[in-house]
Amino acid sequence: MNVFLIYIRDPQFFSVSPEPVVPGAKVKIIGMPPIGIMSLSAVLKRSGHRCTMFDQANPATPDAVIIEEIARQKPDLVGISFLSTTSYPYAKTLVKKIRSADKGVPLAFGGVYASLNAGLIKEQCPEVTFVCRGDGEELILDLLSHLGDPAKVAGLTWSQNARVMHNPDRPLNFNLDQWPFPDREGMPLEYVESMPLDVPVIMSKKRFTVMQTSRGCPCACAYCNIPTFGQRKWRYRSARHVLDELAHLQELGYGVVYFVDDNFLLQPKRIEEICRGVHDMNITLEWGCEGRVDSVAQHLFPIMARANCRSLMFGIESGSQRVLDRLNKKQTLDQIRRAVSDAKKAGIRLVHGFFVVGVPDEKIEDIRATFDFAARIKLDTYSFNRLCVYRTTPLWDEYVKRGLIDDAADWEKYFKCSDIDPTCLPGEVINRERKNGFSRIFAYKLTHYPIQTLLLVMRLTRYMAFGDIVYLIFKPFLKGNRRVPVQQVPPIKP
Repeated sequence: MNVFLIYIRDPQFFSVSPEPVVPGAKVKIIGMPPIGIMSLSAVLKRSGHRCTMFDQANPATPDAVIIEEIARQKPDLVGISFLSTTSYPYAKTLVKKIRSADKGVPLAFGGVYASLNAGLIKEQCPEVTFVCRGDGEELILDLLSHLGDPAKVAGLTWSQNARVMHNPDRPLNFNLDQWPFPDREGMPLEYVESMPLDVPVIMSKKRFTVMQTSRGCPCACAYCNIPTFGQRKWRYRSARHVLDELAHLQELGYGVVYFVDDNFLLQPKRIEEICRGVHDMNITLEWGCEGRVDSVAQHLFPIMARANCRSLMFGIESGSQRVLDRLNKKQTLDQIRRAVSDAKKAGIRLVHGFFVVGVPDEKIEDIRATFDFAARIKLDTYSFNRLCVYRTTPLWDEYVKRGLIDDAADWEKYFKCSDIDPTCLPGEVINRERKNGFSRIFAYKLTHYPIQTLLLVMRLTRYMAFGDIVYLIFKPFLKGNRRVPVQQVPPIKP
């Protein structure tokens, strides 16, 4: 069968490289590759199906071109994947356009947000034929075998006689080694490694991709829906399977890979096996990952650094223990200090900290403590975002009980906590403290960690224009956003 897979993006989370277009070369996107649809494409092709992938970041394939291709190729199924509530409106717009042009092609939604809101989405968006819940590898093969009898497909939400049908959940599959490596070569784009910030910060010009070596997280942070999606289970690929993919990527010419695991640092034995294998197999790819500061694998940071781990990102969230407890982080300030310090001592080049402000019950003193804490620990980079609340998180459930959110009316929305929660500081206060906090961080880093700061700036100047670096530094103090230059690429013609 012939399948189209489309990845929907919120435009604020990627940009198109401003580099001149070279005839015959792939367009370069500054952002993360869509590993979900690439994984499904590999599974489909291994089973003998045809698959064409589209990333909405590609300026050569706007909606009109995708619709033209559907009319020309007449796929048996069009799968549409998106990550969250911010990209859901773009997904709805596309399916309405497709359905207007083609009344019969089966359309399927997939991804975390679709999985967690399947019944509501099917009712609101009847143009969608199926909503797929959970892992997609087995489900999409099962669906293709039963397009005419969807009642047999576990994990599927669909409709019959205007009634939404919610088939039983598909059991979690713990054998992740059975799936082929993602179909990266089938995607007509190249991706440029950047920092996870709203200003494109290019980290290297080496050929870049992402890998997923494990799925899920057993924790229960108040703002996160990943534990809900993964049933608080952590599933992982064997070290051997991970190493085989790294070797495969090296053969394809990749130079950098980022592990998009929700928590890479959960099993020390597996991490050690991967790192030793990288050395023994002479794998030279650089890599990065995310993890918690309370990981029991911190003694392996030196081994990770020797195995080419170049970046490590921690979800720190706050420099106030009171706020950490409010977020149910189950970690301490001492653990944060130790993890960041150990990572830098081990030789990991870039250590990043994710922080949030505008937390329920947070006081001005807590925000100031957070910025002062971030300044004093040896982070290379950091980001401070306003805390938002999303459906299926513990915080959303709390707000529903408190009457701050109407789950039936608000399910497709997200809110800045400070906009709806009277226990939060006002938005203007948060913004003022954030600007002041950035000033204190910059001053402290320059005077107390001048070498670390200089090395970071030198790395940035390798790949970014001086004006972009200046804008990055001063953006927290500016109003509005500057438009990022967009490459002019002619649309693909059928």
